[in-house]
Amino acid sequence: MRKEAAKREIKQERAARTRLEIMEAAIMLFARRGILATTMAELAKAIRMTPGALYWHFPTKEDLLLATIEELHERYLKEFEEILGQLRKMSAREQFEGFYERTLQFLRYHREYGIFFAMVSAESAYTNDRVAEAIREKLGIYVAALENIIRYGQTKTKEFRTDMDAHVTAHTIFGSFMGALLNQNLFRDSVSYDPMLTTLERLAADGITTKT
Repeated sequence: MRKEAAKREIKQERAARTRLEIMEAAIMLFARRGILATTMAELAKAIRMTPGALYWHFPTKEDLLLATIEELHERYLKEFEEILGQLRKMSAREQFEGFYERTLQFLRYHREYGIFFAMVSAESAYTNDRVAEAIREKLGIYVAALENIIRYGQTKTKEFRTDMDAHVTAHTIFGSFMGALLNQNLFRDSVSYDPMLTTLERLAADGITTKT
């Protein structure tokens, strides 16, 4: 019985590793080509797997997309675990800059993650309700966190302007960030990631800060 249990555990670990490999390849392909132009057969070929094996792990492209969205969401949340306690002790401006910098840092080495979310958001909005809803749910969490920081700066610390709706402002800033990722990727030969995204952060932070 112990040998059988050990074999099952090995198989489960191998299956988990294979799922991660599939999702990593899917992120790269979907980020580069989009979800509509990428077929499961092309994905299977890219990771040197038979279509049958791929479908065993993910019966449909939708299943793969939903799993990948969840996986990336979990990775992003882990980036914030160590600073969540620190953020509560900071001013609103410091919280805003900390939130933005951690996001910038996370995507500095994994820009395909942000591009994946942007591409899937754009393509699924009118083509796949389940995927669009999954994207809205995850991105909505980040927007809500940003909105809370802005609202804190408006009502508690008085650092941020009150003539701007916190909800709309949070969506505008987050949407600008995702758009900047796509733009920088398109013009990557002439504009670098850090200067462009840092400039956007300064514009956003200065734009919502109360003038003294």
